Amino acid sequence: MNSRAIVVERPGSHRLVTGPPPEPGPGEVVVRVAAAGICMSDREVYDGHRDPAYVRYPVIPGHEWSGTVEAVGEGVGTGLLGRRTVAEGFRSCGACERCRSGDTSLCASGYDETGFTRPGAFADHVAVPARLLHPLADDADLRAAALLEPAAVVASAVRAGQAGAGERVAVVGAGTLGLLAVQLLAAASPGELAVFDPRMERAVQALEFGATHARTPEETEDLAGRYDLVVETAGAPSTAASSCLLARRGGRVILTGIFTAGATGIDLVHLSLSQLTVRSVFGAPSSAWAFAVRAFDSGLIDPRPLITHEFPLERFGDAVALVGGGDPKTGKVLLRPS
Repeated sequence: MNSRAIVVERPGSHRLVTGPPPEPGPGEVVVRVAAAGICMSDREVYDGHRDPAYVRYPVIPGHEWSGTVEAVGEGVGTGLLGRRTVAEGFRSCGACERCRSGDTSLCASGYDETGFTRPGAFADHVAVPARLLHPLADDADLRAAALLEPAAVVASAVRAGQAGAGERVAVVGAGTLGLLAVQLLAAASPGELAVFDPRMERAVQALEFGATHARTPEETEDLAGRYDLVVETAGAPSTAASSCLLARRGGRVILTGIFTAGATGIDLVHLSLSQLTVRSVFGAPSSAWAFAVRAFDSGLIDPRPLITHEFPLERFGDAVALVGGGDPKTGKVLLRPS
């Protein structure tokens, strides 16, 4: 049996390779990939814009994915065979102080992630440690489940923000993370749930997911100091600073966007005088993954409306070109190996 994979040899260069499927090592499983999402991090890998400490070329990208367990390695129970599943991307060690405290996304053994430093899911098969699996319901929609990785990141942010019933909440950015955040935050019964995005088509979509207001970034100044909780999801150069301005005195700000050098700094005078609590989120610990999977299984979140394009592996070049292309009609782009 042959297995195909997209290999990014170096920035701007990829090829479709065919060979035997990966063999599961001790404690590992091999999953047949059903769907894999392409996000801006994958585009950064392809363009060569990701921090060199967080990618290892040549690489098979793909960290947002779902599939079915097809083979198990030594020490793994055969009961997993045929199970629909997703898996955590961070290869946490499980033994350091941070892992033993439950903060697996802060593993002290160093960064190691499927799709960046290890072969990912832009392929027919992917091999992962069985301990990282989160099995799904037998009838789970694997197309939608491919978005459970960003859902886990959002779950980590929402849990850190501790949204309370009746609070005023803002979400900055109406991309995949932002729209998933709206779904989770709406379940907390906020008094107001506003979404800020320059692409009004995307912000309006947030209204369908439970937001009460669709705002433009130009409205930030008029609404400064209004919100109890601000969840930033855009990672644009100015959104960390503007998110802090939206928060009320004593409010909370959660930053989930991945910022690059040169981003506008947070006003430290405003930060200290307003007594804001600011926290960043990078990836998701195991507990957030478990929360996201439960929310998905119960119907609390539904990623399906976010998917706008699907491509076979052979059209990876076309697919990655859409991501970050600026078209407001482009939502989540999937590769469908099968």
